[in-house]
Amino acid sequence: MPSAEQSLHPLSPHEEALLRELGRVMIVLPRVIDTDMMREQHLPLSEYTTLMHLSEAPDRRMRMSELAATANLSLSGMTRIVTRLENQGLIERTRCDEDARGWNAVLTDAGLARLEEAWPAHLASARRHVFDHLEDADLIQLIHALRRIAT
Repeated sequence: MPSAEQSLHPLSPHEEALLRELGRVMIVLPRVIDTDMMREQHLPLSEYTTLMHLSEAPDRRMRMSELAATANLSLSGMTRIVTRLENQGLIERTRCDEDARGWNAVLTDAGLARLEEAWPAHLASARRHVFDHLEDADLIQLIHALRRIAT
C-alpha cells in the first residue's frame, strides 16, 4: 500500500470541479427543497424527512437516537423537531420498552396523513431540482458512484 506522501498529487481540474460541485449540491439541494416545501406545504424539509423516516420504520416507531442518526442530526436537534411535530399531534413520544431511560418517536395517524399530503410537493421539488437534470444512464452511474463514495 502506498504511503500518504506517495499518493498525494494535485487534483485534476475535473476532480477539483467535481469536489466543489458536490459540496455545493450538499448545501444548495436541501435549501431549495426546504424552500419549496415551506412555500407549498408550510412543512420544513427537516420535519418532512422525520415523518418519512418514521413512516418507514417498523410500527412507525424509532428510538430518538436512531431517528437522529438516520436524519444526520444531533439528538438535541431531533428533539426540537420532534417537539414541534408532537405539538401538532403528528408524533407521540413513548418510553422505550427495552430501556426505560430511552424514548421512541411514534408517527400518529395524523402524522401519516400529513406526510401523504406533503408528499406530492416533495416529489415535484425533487424532480425539478434533481431528476429533470439527469438522463437514465446518468442516474444509474450516479447511484453506483455515490454508493461507493458513501461506503
